[in-house]
Amino acid sequence: MAAGRWGDLAPRLGSAVVMVLAGSGALWAGGVVFAGFVALICGAMVWELSRMLDPKGSATAMQMGIMTGAMILLASWLPPFYIVPFLLAPSMAGATRVGADKGIYVAYAAVIALAGYALIAVRLNLGVAWVLWLILVVVASDVAGYFAGKSIGGAKLWPRVSPNKTWSGTVAGWVGAGAVGWFFAPMVGAGSELVLVLVSVVMSMVAQAGDIAESALKRRAGVKDSSALIPGHGGVMDRFDGMLGAALFMLLSIVVFGYPAGLM
Repeated sequence: MAAGRWGDLAPRLGSAVVMVLAGSGALWAGGVVFAGFVALICGAMVWELSRMLDPKGSATAMQMGIMTGAMILLASWLPPFYIVPFLLAPSMAGATRVGADKGIYVAYAAVIALAGYALIAVRLNLGVAWVLWLILVVVASDVAGYFAGKSIGGAKLWPRVSPNKTWSGTVAGWVGAGAVGWFFAPMVGAGSELVLVLVSVVMSMVAQAGDIAESALKRRAGVKDSSALIPGHGGVMDRFDGMLGAALFMLLSIVVFGYPAGLM
């Protein structure tokens, strides 16, 4: 029982170490290196998305993935007026190419491209610390939720959509995210630790919603994992689904509320 419960821990840890090293190097380098890393991740997610919705369209999936990565890179250096049309181009192009569930593809591909651009924009305009906060909020939420869910178990959060998620893991994720906010408040110059703790908890909720949305997508497509690219984690979407929601939330917060300047 115990071995089965924790049987995926070793490959998860190994893959996590590789991803942390690669992501940390790209984040520290910034510029075209970080933009290229994010574009590669987002391109892989759109490739997985297209394959899940249209398993016979492997050529289309590859084209949409490459196009997404290219548009994210281009949008990073374009004037503001052109950014959104470029980011939405792969979504619109796939609407005529993906064989099934075109509406889901359009919406999800748009979210992936916008979230990828958000990460690049935050790194460029706000610096390493804010991107690191965003990433660690999502990671802490995921890791705390994983261990609490495995150790404590209990009532399921939404068994029809995501049968493995529990309320204990969900709440533990909020606590982990809040702890990251408390730790980062002085590092990013937030005027109030409590405010950043609360924002971090909301960010955790949004990330968990992104995770649940991907679970619903996989159930609709009839697959367990988005792909088998990452040992112990399944596909790229399986690893970064929460990051999509969090990054998009931060982009909308900046546009609508001027956040995070309001925390200063």
